[in-house]
Amino acid sequence: MRGLDLAIIVLFLVGMPLLGMWIGGRQKSSTDYFVSEKRISWWVVCLSVVSAETSTLTVLSVPVIAYMATPAQGGMTYLTLALGYIVGRIIVSFVLLPRYIAGDLVTAYAFLGKRYGNGMRATASVTFLFTRLLADGIRLFATAIPIKLVLSQYGINANYWAIILALGIAMVFYSFFGGVRAVVWVDAIQMLWYVLGGLVVIWWLSGQLPDGWFSKAVDVNKFQIFDFTSSPLTGAYPFIAAFFGGALLSMASHGADQLIVQRLMSTKDVKSAQKALIASGFVVFLQFAFFLFIGVMLWAFYNGVDPVKDLKLGNKDELFGYFIVNSLPSGLSGFVIAGILAAALSSSLGALASSTVTDVYERIRKTPMTDEERLRHGRIWTLAWAGLLIVCAGMFASSNKTTADPIVVQALGIAGYTYGALLGAFLLGLIFKRVTQADAIIAFVSTVLVVGFVILGVKFAGSTPTINFGKATADLKSLTGWWNTPLGVAVTLLVGGLLSLRHSSWGKSRRVAVRDELDVKAES
Repeated sequence: MRGLDLAIIVLFLVGMPLLGMWIGGRQKSSTDYFVSEKRISWWVVCLSVVSAETSTLTVLSVPVIAYMATPAQGGMTYLTLALGYIVGRIIVSFVLLPRYIAGDLVTAYAFLGKRYGNGMRATASVTFLFTRLLADGIRLFATAIPIKLVLSQYGINANYWAIILALGIAMVFYSFFGGVRAVVWVDAIQMLWYVLGGLVVIWWLSGQLPDGWFSKAVDVNKFQIFDFTSSPLTGAYPFIAAFFGGALLSMASHGADQLIVQRLMSTKDVKSAQKALIASGFVVFLQFAFFLFIGVMLWAFYNGVDPVKDLKLGNKDELFGYFIVNSLPSGLSGFVIAGILAAALSSSLGALASSTVTDVYERIRKTPMTDEERLRHGRIWTLAWAGLLIVCAGMFASSNKTTADPIVVQALGIAGYTYGALLGAFLLGLIFKRVTQADAIIAFVSTVLVVGFVILGVKFAGSTPTINFGKATADLKSLTGWWNTPLGVAVTLLVGGLLSLRHSSWGKSRRVAVRDELDVKAES
């Protein structure tokens, strides 16, 4: 690494937040701050959605999945998830999105408030806040990995906490001043940047790899997409679990997670939001394939050596960053590293702030808030969540071990605890007219407990389940995480549906009337 690379990286870290502030302009209302008064083009939102959900985890960790895959696993089986993602987004586009936009809502959880009441709205919102904090803490930590490698080339042994603090400050800068408009546009620009960085890597590697590398990769199943032989209960990416689980996971992340819903709500109408969401599914599929292919090329470049044992890396997720810093020529290396940093600055702070203010704080406050107060509190909570996110990322950096799963799998694992309950709460209100707020809350809490018990305590000896709260071993394997969201949805619908049978009359309660009104608006 030479001065040119460092100059490119510094210019990017300073210039991108300033660009975000300029694009965002000055917010005159809380609606402008939270949803940009619904003026952003669908294709910009599409790119922002892709950047928000994949970001650094995709750039750094997905190539490692293909690199580390054994012949029995298949190097491209991760794409089965992406196929499910497309199906899930299509369902959300026609089932949930029209209800959010027809109801002129600021957050996804406001729909739950209209359907059930403020208790369910607050329960779902608080669940989202803590889940997003943990998942984005891992994302921020992931971005610190290549920066640490860059600085080490200059003899600077910076710790992860210091790097995470600097990144957090850059991220909060444009989120605080520019609102969701700055976030969406910066996301779109950054996604294009890190994709261009990936193209640079493929171009350079294509001239370095030996003849016959592609056929060797084919021979060891590096390009295998579907896995029909692994156990659907414990396999890494078995087709049934990955496809079905991916579809439900996508429905939850894009229909019940304010991080994505906030971006979709910034479009001008339902059709624009639908185009943005559906198109993002196909873009994500291509992006996953793109970075998995880079992983296969890295496998050929390093002859498949173990990143930790043979390259002496701290963990296997450092592999791609190690290659960029140590193998790419000066200038190209700085450009690609800046692309990885671009992915990190995809901010969830606006979503966290909007949900905190409108779903929680405003509900427990005794007097109504003016628009000016709502805007001020939105900015205050943007700062507060930035501080919490920095602390969370630093804690992940301190606890990450060399034997951990790839960070992208860790992030999805966190979401697995609550995504089923969140999505189930929405579907429960749409399917069962009799269900009340109390029913929904009981079903929600029951689902989180059941899914948590399964994740932590259920192991499989072959296809036989057993209760064991220890770590998974060769003889006892955990249920594959792709079943967590489907399981959560099933438990929520089952418990909530059974509880609703207690009510003898279908009635036309206030919440049911509101639900029917939203249905009519959505259909129109």
